[in-house]
Amino acid sequence: MAEQPLPVSLDHCVIHVSDWERAKAFYTEIVGCEAVERGKGYAFRLGQQQLNCHGPGVEAIPVARLPVMPGNSDICFCWDGPLSTAIAHLEGHGVVVELGPVARNGARGPGTSVYFRDPDGSLLEFMSYHGL
Repeated sequence: MAEQPLPVSLDHCVIHVSDWERAKAFYTEIVGCEAVERGKGYAFRLGQQQLNCHGPGVEAIPVARLPVMPGNSDICFCWDGPLSTAIAHLEGHGVVVELGPVARNGARGPGTSVYFRDPDGSLLEFMSYHGL
């Protein structure tokens, strides 16, 4: 008999930002998130998942042993369309594509990705399952 999967899904992950307004502009305009006011800063919601943020005035203590540091996150977002439209979107906003398009395997199987960075240096990826 096959084992039943656990009732678990991804709710949020954490990034670090050094400037709340700069991060808000980037994550809303470039990634397409909804900015949600949270204490002294923001969280960035994308569908049913969320990026919680550590940053000025928002600390990880007492839960995190090692707080998330600026630039050390690595996050992949699905781009729902051809990857060429993601590249045009990034270039239209002056965001440098560091790598790609390259073939990658994601949660849904084979896809094509481009890599870029947020203003704090975290590595971000747009992956498309719709081809180039």
